[in-house]
Amino acid sequence: MATDPAELTHRAQAWLAEDPDPETRDELAKLIAAEDTDELAARFAGTLQFGTAGLRGELGAGPMRMNRSVVIRAAAGLAAYLKAQGNGSGLVVIGYDARHKSADFARDTAAVMVGAGLRAAVLPRPLPTPVLAFAIRHLGAVAGVEVTASHNPPRDNGYKVYLGDGSQIVPPADGEIAAEIAAVRALADVPRPETGWETLDETVLDAYLARTDAVLTPGSPRDTNVVYTPMHGVGRDTLVAAFARAGFPAPTVVAEQAEPDPDFPTVAFPNPEEPGAMDLAFATARDTAGVDIVIANDPDADRCAVAVPAPGTPDGWRMLRGDEVGALLAAHLVRKRAAGTFATTIVSSQLMSRIAAAAALPYEETLTGFKWLARVDGLRYAFEEALGYCVDPAGVRDKDGITAALLITELAAELKQSGRTLGDLLDDLALEHGLHATDQLSVRVEDLSLIADAMRRLREQPPTALAGLTVARADDLTRGTETLPPTDGLRYYLSGSPAAGIEAARVVVRPSGTEPKLKCYLEVVVPVSSAETLPEARAKAVTALASIKRDLAEAAGI
Repeated sequence: MATDPAELTHRAQAWLAEDPDPETRDELAKLIAAEDTDELAARFAGTLQFGTAGLRGELGAGPMRMNRSVVIRAAAGLAAYLKAQGNGSGLVVIGYDARHKSADFARDTAAVMVGAGLRAAVLPRPLPTPVLAFAIRHLGAVAGVEVTASHNPPRDNGYKVYLGDGSQIVPPADGEIAAEIAAVRALADVPRPETGWETLDETVLDAYLARTDAVLTPGSPRDTNVVYTPMHGVGRDTLVAAFARAGFPAPTVVAEQAEPDPDFPTVAFPNPEEPGAMDLAFATARDTAGVDIVIANDPDADRCAVAVPAPGTPDGWRMLRGDEVGALLAAHLVRKRAAGTFATTIVSSQLMSRIAAAAALPYEETLTGFKWLARVDGLRYAFEEALGYCVDPAGVRDKDGITAALLITELAAELKQSGRTLGDLLDDLALEHGLHATDQLSVRVEDLSLIADAMRRLREQPPTALAGLTVARADDLTRGTETLPPTDGLRYYLSGSPAAGIEAARVVVRPSGTEPKLKCYLEVVVPVSSAETLPEARAKAVTALASIKRDLAEAAGI
């Protein structure tokens, strides 16, 4: 790590000399002229690390930021890896969202691929990430790159890599690509022709849209009135087109958030899970007659959020948790006689395991992320609690907020035809399988050492009870398990308490892979004897989750 001012200045000047972007050159030149040692140290303290999430970080000059120099090196490393794997003449498909610099990063990637002897094709305009994931297999590519920071703040961008199977990279590919990136010396050594790649036309999007029909049952009801927000991202045109093809009524789009805007002016964080992010959607729903559900995509439209009417509440609407939507879609697919493995992650609700068991379907749990879920053998359906759903793995082996929106809208229409709602189906699932209530303790930090301190404290002084429930089993996931590779995480299984009306509980603690957050996932299971006891069961669950959250925060020192 460079801390000496003279060394920092030397490194910054060397970076400046080969930076191809006038904006970041100007930014860095000003920092050097101002002798801003603290900022230079932050920019040159190391390099942005390439891992299983690819790259993601704040835009700006220097090796610790997302910029054209970093992207060119990443693309060169990926190209070298593909050539080493015997794919030196293969096709790489590149997609991008509407964030700042996304189009530039996509163009640089295409140039590097062509310069390395590969073929490159760029999607015609900013489009949802699932379109890129679809295009990889549809076009027979050896790899794909999506330039996106998904739901991160406006100042961020990212670089997600898929291989030819249409799935995101996992070890050891990430480490091998990272080693090739590290081997890149001067940018001048990376050939970057100004032409030679293909810009795809609408045919690939048309093929994706034609595929979206596959998730629906021919002749199923389509009478659902939807309010929809793309949250200033790239989902609107694709989702509206998919709805039109399917025969659903055109959704009412939240006007203030309809157009792609990299500054995301109406939200603090462009993530439907964040407080306040859905306020405009709820306001639009209150002002629109006859709305059945509210749907939101995140900015790159690979996630899907759903809200249902909640009369008597301040908003009039309630956001369903990702676990709830995951269970609803699972139940819907079971009723459609879907065959194959149902899968979710270790931090998602265990309710789907009971749904799958009752339907005699295979079930698996993986580490967090669709890079793992997509690789489950015989996969038919996968979800994770962070609003990600894969409902058509034969078309898109990743989470897809467009097809998930279609499927939940079909389910709402079928229920509506029988005078029922998504909430009624959730009640049915609680009666059949027990109420599975989930919550999350999520702590955003400026200093990443606070996360390491919390994990160390929990390992050195593990809790023996949470909310009065005994910790019956504690798994340190860094050691891996019979079915899971090692990961930085802790998992606690808690004994039930007949006196408190709790059948069982589980807690998983892990550092986020994409944000500076410590994330703790909580679940309690409450038996339900009848519909009349559901309100009491929910009250017990709320109390237990709040107590677990409080005790866990104290144990972790956060």
